Amino acid sequence: MATKESTIDFILDQLSQIPNIRVRKMFGEYALYCDEKVVGLVCDDELFIKITEEGRKFVDDDYQEGAPYPGAKPYMKIDDKLDDTIWLGELVSLTARLLPTPKQKKKTHRG
Repeated sequence: MATKESTIDFILDQLSQIPNIRVRKMFGEYALYCDEKVVGLVCDDELFIKITEEGRKFVDDDYQEGAPYPGAKPYMKIDDKLDDTIWLGELVSLTARLLPTPKQKKKTHRG
């Protein structure tokens, strides 16, 4: 089951107070970016945020661990707090701050 466009619209609306938020469609599902870092995935209409130690402390018991797709590492599965824009925004911003900056891909010349 692929994620519906309405789910993506809702999540982006909930995170609209954060600059540099975007999604990218990948294999029928979506990667959630903040400051060009993948902070989470949206799969089967569910939001999964990457786990960091500080993020775990922030959410306390307000999440379950889950895999966005078979074979994936565990993520925080966010259910009950999707409607709390402040809480969700703080979690996504915190996660983005803690993740390393992505490495720049080298351009290859084809000749």
